[in-house]
Amino acid sequence: MTFAWKTAASAVALSALLAACATTGGAAPAKPPEKADNKPLPAGAGGKDDPVPFASTYRPLPGRPTAIVGATVLTADGRQIDNGVVIFGDGRLIAVGGPETAIPAGYDVIDGKGKYVTPGIIDAHSHLGVYPSPGVSARSDGNEATDPNTAQVWSEHSIWPQDPGFNRARAGGVTTLQILPGSANLFGGRSVTVRNVPSVTMQGMKFPNAPYGLKMACGENPKRVYGGKSRSPSTAMGNVFGYRKAWIDAAEYRRKWDDYTAKKDKGEKADAPKRDLQMETLAGVLRGDILVQNHCYRADEMAVMIDVAKEFGYKITMFHHANEAYKIGPLLKENDICFATWASWAAFKMESLDGIEANAAIAYKAGACTVIHSDDETITQHLNQEAGIAMASGNRIGFGITDKEAIAWITANPAKAMGIADQTGSLTVGKRADVVLWSGNPFSVYSQADKVFIDGALTYDRRDPRFQPKSDFELGQPGEGAFHP
Repeated sequence: MTFAWKTAASAVALSALLAACATTGGAAPAKPPEKADNKPLPAGAGGKDDPVPFASTYRPLPGRPTAIVGATVLTADGRQIDNGVVIFGDGRLIAVGGPETAIPAGYDVIDGKGKYVTPGIIDAHSHLGVYPSPGVSARSDGNEATDPNTAQVWSEHSIWPQDPGFNRARAGGVTTLQILPGSANLFGGRSVTVRNVPSVTMQGMKFPNAPYGLKMACGENPKRVYGGKSRSPSTAMGNVFGYRKAWIDAAEYRRKWDDYTAKKDKGEKADAPKRDLQMETLAGVLRGDILVQNHCYRADEMAVMIDVAKEFGYKITMFHHANEAYKIGPLLKENDICFATWASWAAFKMESLDGIEANAAIAYKAGACTVIHSDDETITQHLNQEAGIAMASGNRIGFGITDKEAIAWITANPAKAMGIADQTGSLTVGKRADVVLWSGNPFSVYSQADKVFIDGALTYDRRDPRFQPKSDFELGQPGEGAFHP
């Protein structure tokens, strides 16, 4: 074979080899990503540039620079100051200290001798506005009991701001509330945090920039509601299946949006997924933007819910109605989960049968973040007394819990569980001036809120009818005028 023939034959063989590679695609260069024109999504389509819907329009009521002097001050950040001074102006706490604290010129001075000052009370579990008074079916808007998963509904869209219950809660020292949807469903919907001020719109009460919560429920309620309709869940295992399936769907929804966002940020062409309001709420939990507020009574069921949260990578912020928290205090502490409960409300159904009066105190002593909540339009007026009963129950078995510790159960700790502790919940300089002046020790059944300030504005005064708002719906009804001393 001549040299020329060998060269030609080699060229033919190489050409055939390259052709074969091309057939399998192994040597073909990767196709560059298709570039996009990066047009923003239309409003409401779910893009990251969408404005916050139903934004807060809350504006503090007008207040006066004020100093309360001579009272016993429970700060809820670990201090009790006897003969203390609390100064606030422009809606913020300016100084909190002993009798030597200087009072700026021009401030109103309130004599607090013989009285107590605390932060405003925070009710972390309320249905005011969504189950208002009068309690008629036309205004029963707290449970979208049509499907085990209604994460798409928001309690703020059910709130009736004129509910007289808000006025009565304010007379009990309540300055902030978390309004939750009900517990019929595995996923009940979003909660909203409101300032307890008179308003004709929900937006006028909405706590600016407070994070949303997701109401979840375990135990008997979902089983009863949907088992009674021959639907799933009808058992505890059916409940857990429902959670796991929903979180799998939510993780996939989140992945689609994350992929879309990543491509868009790189300037690549990408189609936005269709917005799904139910999955949007659950994906918000997985991202850590929405806090899980989990109705759950029994210790064993709370432990299962913690495992579900770990499986899907989200955090439970607080268990509500946790009658058996005392059995798992160390577990709650280990996982940094608050629990909310009552002082003596237990045994009203099977899953609450093992509740005890010392529940809150025992779990507190184990290091768990303790909250006393209401879930009731009457108890919300007496959360200070509920906390007092819980503290006394613990002290009867030798715990020695002090006033300055227990006040955090209805102020600083619910603020933490609602994601607003940087704004309110304690008498700490710089925070919102949410302040209550009590006629005596707030844990006494004989004490009442004398004055309630929200953002430094006087919003309730037990001895001044000008600061005792009343609802048209109470005129001529039993209890009208109950705000008078």
